[in-house]
Amino acid sequence: MIFEMTYQVRVQDMKDGQLWYEILLNKQPDFTPHEGFSEWELIPGCWLQVAEGIPSEGSGPLRLGVTDLEAERTRLIHRLHVEEFDIHSREEVPVKWATFSDPWGNRIGLFEYMDKEVERERVYSVLGLKEGV
Repeated sequence: MIFEMTYQVRVQDMKDGQLWYEILLNKQPDFTPHEGFSEWELIPGCWLQVAEGIPSEGSGPLRLGVTDLEAERTRLIHRLHVEEFDIHSREEVPVKWATFSDPWGNRIGLFEYMDKEVERERVYSVLGLKEGV
């Protein structure tokens, strides 16, 4: 039985890396057990680890669901100086998506559900919430 997951990215400069991911995730780390390592719980039981070290070439992307992909792209370009990136969609795929890299070459993807009712149901399900709460 799988009940939790972690995904690790490595950055060559932990101070800069932690700040970059704080801005990306809009929050401080939830756990910093020692120097050179920080963790964010993205949703219950799903952790992103940022560790000081040599980034793994060709890893990822880490894909994160967002509710407004265009707004998030604008925020990241403005706040993190991420290079302009394209948003993609296909008729048979229920989400639109985009992929970009952090300054250390770790690939990150964002996606947004096209059907907002499905998106709302997923948010409630993932967070263990009941409708109307």
